Amino acid sequence: MENTISKEALNQLPLKHFEGKVDVVEDENAIEELVSELERHEAIGFDTETKPSFQKGKINQVSLLQFSTSEKAYLFRLNKTGLHPALIRLLTNPSIKKIGVGIRDDIKGLNRLCRFDHGGFIELQDHVKKVGIEDTSLKKLAGLVLNFRVSKRQRLSNWEAPYLTEGQVLYAATDAWVAIEVYHTLIKKFPNTEAQTI
Repeated sequence: MENTISKEALNQLPLKHFEGKVDVVEDENAIEELVSELERHEAIGFDTETKPSFQKGKINQVSLLQFSTSEKAYLFRLNKTGLHPALIRLLTNPSIKKIGVGIRDDIKGLNRLCRFDHGGFIELQDHVKKVGIEDTSLKKLAGLVLNFRVSKRQRLSNWEAPYLTEGQVLYAATDAWVAIEVYHTLIKKFPNTEAQTI
């Protein structure tokens, strides 16, 4: 496996997005049941999205919390539901691994909504360095480890819009899904490398 990938090489790779089932959750009454589904998994992909602020010093609240398995993605619209106790239970559970890239900032953002002691988080940027990978952005990890490209076009879109567009839904699901797929692939390839939680 290469340890870096150039922009040119990345652009040669096929573009992929998550093709499984996606649940966009806007009803807080559905959260408990969906979190119970997620709790059946040993490891899940994790990410958040926040409406971009183009004003200096203004930080918006996290508006979307994403989890994904290989087959299904769960997009919780926190700007509509708040940070439900079941989600906090999942975020603090040390025995379910939550895999992501740049997750310290995500956790900080979620803590602005509600204070909690996180548990079971694995930062892919730390983990991949142990196997010699130098490029640590999610986009480059998808290229290096999974041999495909992901689009980042929706990143700065309005995550607090009344309805998420199909592009936003696919983007958000893909980010969490890529994290879990990179993790599974690296565990298979480097079974002796232990992933540390943060």
